[in-house]
Amino acid sequence: MLLDTASLYFRAYFGVPDSVRAPDGTPVNAVRGLLEFITRLVQDHHPDDLVACWDNDWRPQWRVDLIPSYKAHRVAVETESGPDEEETPDTLAPQVPVIAAVLDAIGIARIGADGYEADDVIGTLTARARGPVDIVTGDRDLFQLVDDARGRRVLYPLKGVGTLQLTDEAWLRERYGVDGPGYVDLALLRGDPSDGLPGVPGIGEKTAAKLLDAFGDLAGIMAAVDDPAARLTPSQRKRLDEARAYVAVAPKVVRVAPDVPLPAFDPALPDEPRDPETLEELAARWGLGGALQRLLATLRR
Repeated sequence: MLLDTASLYFRAYFGVPDSVRAPDGTPVNAVRGLLEFITRLVQDHHPDDLVACWDNDWRPQWRVDLIPSYKAHRVAVETESGPDEEETPDTLAPQVPVIAAVLDAIGIARIGADGYEADDVIGTLTARARGPVDIVTGDRDLFQLVDDARGRRVLYPLKGVGTLQLTDEAWLRERYGVDGPGYVDLALLRGDPSDGLPGVPGIGEKTAAKLLDAFGDLAGIMAAVDDPAARLTPSQRKRLDEARAYVAVAPKVVRVAPDVPLPAFDPALPDEPRDPETLEELAARWGLGGALQRLLATLRR
């Protein structure tokens, strides 16, 4: 099981009241909410291995170089050296280091890679895996990794993590008319305002799906632009022709990297905390209480 950790702690932050606080009054709703999420996921799905995938760089420069608008609207502070800082609610930002420290003390593998997003870590670990993989994320971009033959599916939270949309190839075909790899072409044609991807003007989701059904993939669509006999409307042909520069680079931006260099780590779920003394200090400092105890009890079972 691979967790898109930031996606989940953002959901926890907005789903758990900020009246959930540490003894000193600091909000810890994201911390405790994430612990509750992991408990529920382990209880319901019984993974042998679990990795909390981490955004070491939420907006990699190599993606920005290709599409400058990539996540630009989410930049809070631009820096001359190092990653840009993401706009994060004032009471969430201080909780992120606490989440990292708690996961590390418990012994849940927390893996990131400099210059890459958590999506890329997930893509790499999915590519490496020999057995089935469940990806838990609220980010539709990761639908591209769905592969029934290899047991790759996305568990998309609808309400907390108690109600999950099980995203497999049948669901993707029913909803979008594409398979996992085809979702990349659909996404880049349609665009995604939440990621600053402009898409091809005038090509919405339904039109993109129809074009992919007619021509197979992005390469087939662009070949059709150059084929006067291809059944494209004049406006579609014009818009796609004008978007060639974007279409040339967008696949690299939208596709998750399958070959990120990662450190050696043990993905096995621990049955006892790796660092019980530090965990006890964190629990007292941040008032983690029942949320932490429920997770530890679940791991022991």
